[in-house]
Amino acid sequence: MKRNSSIKSYPSFDILIYLLLSLILLCILLPCIYIVLSSFSTKHEMLTRGFFLIPYQWTLNSYGYLFSSHNFTTSYWNALQITVGGTAVSISATTLMAYGLSRTWLKGRKALNIMVMFTLLFSGGIIPQYLLTSQLGLLNSYWSLFLNNAILPFNLIVMRSFFQNTPKELEESARIDGCGEWRLFFRVILPLSMTSVATFIMFYAVYYWNSYFQAILFISDSQKMPLQVFLRQIILESSNSLETTINGYEYGQPVQMAVVVAASIPMLIMYPFFQKYFDKGMLVGSVKG
Repeated sequence: MKRNSSIKSYPSFDILIYLLLSLILLCILLPCIYIVLSSFSTKHEMLTRGFFLIPYQWTLNSYGYLFSSHNFTTSYWNALQITVGGTAVSISATTLMAYGLSRTWLKGRKALNIMVMFTLLFSGGIIPQYLLTSQLGLLNSYWSLFLNNAILPFNLIVMRSFFQNTPKELEESARIDGCGEWRLFFRVILPLSMTSVATFIMFYAVYYWNSYFQAILFISDSQKMPLQVFLRQIILESSNSLETTINGYEYGQPVQMAVVVAASIPMLIMYPFFQKYFDKGMLVGSVKG
């Protein structure tokens, strides 16, 4: 009787895999659990206990402080505007350019593709970017964020590959039926590419939601600053003061944890709706270059 020598036939191997995956999962979840539960603790407990998971005294003091803060609500609203507007601009520009670069009839296509690859490897630098943005009169405007990040080269290359894999017979059939280039793109190619488009909507949304450096670079009006800048200010502020702030709420490390939790909520809500597109969109778009 022939013995199956496959390593998968041993139960001990399966146990080892489950243990390893459980350990990795624990390493990922432990910091998240710590941040969430710490946001419900008191400042005194965080200063005296050090690391802990379950607070002795549960309180909503941190969230009361945040929602009583005008700066927090303003920055949160600003971040939502930047994310929605920037994602709309970027996904529109990326899909249109990727479609054009995927068509063999486009003159200068190879040169344009080389330029895209060049920007993937090299950057013009912060100072030229700032000077150009200033000369265009975009400082202190959200358009400085939208236009500087309208097309990310990696996203463009993957989406271009996806468009190159669309069936040529389907395009020829649409052209025979009288479809022009715009109608072909919006009525045929784009609906077939929704898996890839949805994936990069999520990528761009996360990118804009976490925008921090360029917001500091291009925006000086405190009323236009996004949430990540407010988060930086909260974290950098000293937490040793015993002073109370808005409406008597005490400021401290739990407030910092609460800001991190609040900043994560929109992306956590968004991800389940786009998760089904994520694996398929990345795989299909990256198979063929």
